[in-house]
Amino acid sequence: MSLQEFMNEAVSPWMRVEAPNSDIVLSSRIRLARNLEKTAFPTVATEDDLKRIQQFFKRTYAHKSFQNYTDLEFVSISDLTQIEKRVLVEKHLISPYLAKQATAAGTIISENEQVSVMINEEDHIRIQLYYPGFQLKKALEEAFLFDDWLEQQVDYAYDETKGYLTSCPTNVGTGMRASVMIHLPALVFTKQINRMLPAINQLGFVVRGIYGEGSEALGNIFQISNQITLGKSEQDIVEDLQSVVGQLIEHERTARSHLMEQSSIGLENRIFRSYGVLEYSRIIESKEAATCISDVRLGIDLGIINHISKSILNELMVLTQPGFLQQYAKKVLKTNERDVLRASLIRDRLQLEK
Repeated sequence: MSLQEFMNEAVSPWMRVEAPNSDIVLSSRIRLARNLEKTAFPTVATEDDLKRIQQFFKRTYAHKSFQNYTDLEFVSISDLTQIEKRVLVEKHLISPYLAKQATAAGTIISENEQVSVMINEEDHIRIQLYYPGFQLKKALEEAFLFDDWLEQQVDYAYDETKGYLTSCPTNVGTGMRASVMIHLPALVFTKQINRMLPAINQLGFVVRGIYGEGSEALGNIFQISNQITLGKSEQDIVEDLQSVVGQLIEHERTARSHLMEQSSIGLENRIFRSYGVLEYSRIIESKEAATCISDVRLGIDLGIINHISKSILNELMVLTQPGFLQQYAKKVLKTNERDVLRASLIRDRLQLEK
């Protein structure tokens, strides 16, 4: 797949697949941090070292395939415009940190966008593998296989006692971050989320916004991931995260049921008001759009709205982001221009559902 195709499609192909608990869990991700043996880590490496690593990965893996992850496309970050970088961040194909790297950074992306490998981010290699819905164990199995395939060509920095060695001490050990992207509107509406988040943190997990560290939980979407990477196996970390997320899913379902039983008219009013805002607005800011999209998705999941596909949340959450809007317009837009275009694209998308 070409870079332009990655840019043009708001929803990655893997996101369109029906999956377990996909009404609440949008995606499961495994990220593995790796470094090359006897090579300075990116945080202290010279520019020449980083360029050699970048060229090695381009030469070795560009347009190769592994199982279902076909036609791996190598993209040099320095060749991208600011808008293109932002689009890749909004699609979670690269991190905000990688987008800021000026020297010898790159990424390798599979045709279905399910796998991306960031080169010379904080570590030499950061493998990301996604699955739709709540499929952490499956994602871990596939990430291990992909990691083994990469390791056929490289030697990793590894210590028998410490495990995988990484630039940041918090990643030493497994080098793994397991995470889920979860939609929790009912827990937010009922304010139960306020007491749950501190409890989750105390269990060794971190709750962030949709784009990870430092980002806001737009549209009632939260990213939950492990903090501990040392002293536990990857399987144990995933088991623990599965347990926490499983409980959140149960609480969210219970909260949705209570809302339907105790205040169904109020809930329907909120959902249809949000739908009206999306369908008729001529100007809409990103935060308001995210809130309204979340309400409409809840309405779809509860059967209150039945003429729109539930993939609309995934699509509109990307489609309405600043980078994608400017990519669509093929130019840099001022804030008010983005707000007008955002409203127009949402109206057009909803019309297609009728």
